Amino acid sequence: MMTTDDKPLLRRLLNLPISRMLAASLAMVLPLALSFALIEALLPKAMRVAWPNLVAALACALGYWAYMSRVERREVSELRAAGALRQWTRGAGLGVLLGLLTLAPLWGLGVYRIEGLGDGFVLIQQIPEMVLVSVLEELLIRGVVFRIAEQAWGSRRALGLSTLLFVAAHLPAEISVLGMLVTAAASLAFSAAYQLGRSLWAPIGMHFAWNYLFSAVFSVPVSGHAAKGWLHGAMSGPEWLSGGAYGVEASAMALLVWALAASFLLRSAIARGKFLPRLGRSI
Repeated sequence: MMTTDDKPLLRRLLNLPISRMLAASLAMVLPLALSFALIEALLPKAMRVAWPNLVAALACALGYWAYMSRVERREVSELRAAGALRQWTRGAGLGVLLGLLTLAPLWGLGVYRIEGLGDGFVLIQQIPEMVLVSVLEELLIRGVVFRIAEQAWGSRRALGLSTLLFVAAHLPAEISVLGMLVTAAASLAFSAAYQLGRSLWAPIGMHFAWNYLFSAVFSVPVSGHAAKGWLHGAMSGPEWLSGGAYGVEASAMALLVWALAASFLLRSAIARGKFLPRLGRSI
């Protein structure tokens, strides 16, 4: 029987959790970057509207699938086609619910107001960008970081690491402490949604629906990015409620909603035996 020391050096390096995370991330990001570079080089700017984001999302997903199936040599069950639509729809429905539960009280308090109606085409135009963001971030944070860390160090440490990296990825200069707390709570909810079904489609659906609802429908900034959606909305009032320039994700109302969602989903995952213990020490 071949011992660990007898295995090729590359295989031994790829057995390390951190090495696996880095290699899997490169397997996703390189095809994504290549797709954008080729499209930009081959097509005029007028033909590069919206759809390249869908191509990039597909390239990213294929890179992930290729790495997991060829390097990790396993079935990529977390992206299984069977039940994908059901899982995504459930996640998207939950994302919409959380968004409405956040915005409705702000509207009732006069913090959010609708000032007009825009072009309905924006509802279609923003879909590719939101697909790319949700696919890239969930494959990277949940599919790569959380999944590999959970296998190596257990669920609790995986939650800590993936949440830390998710918050770090949303750290522009204008984010507040409140914004970081909301982002952390959302990350915990996404991870728990993945744990419950061991499918990435649910957190992808949640992530897409939240971003799309605020950016494309209600014109509320998302993670500091200005939004121009179908309903011309505006936020005003104290920054702890409106979120300021960072958007609703820096609002106390969003923190309350996401904290409750994360608590419920995590408790459900624990109750259903989805939490993995720490199996041993790894680098």
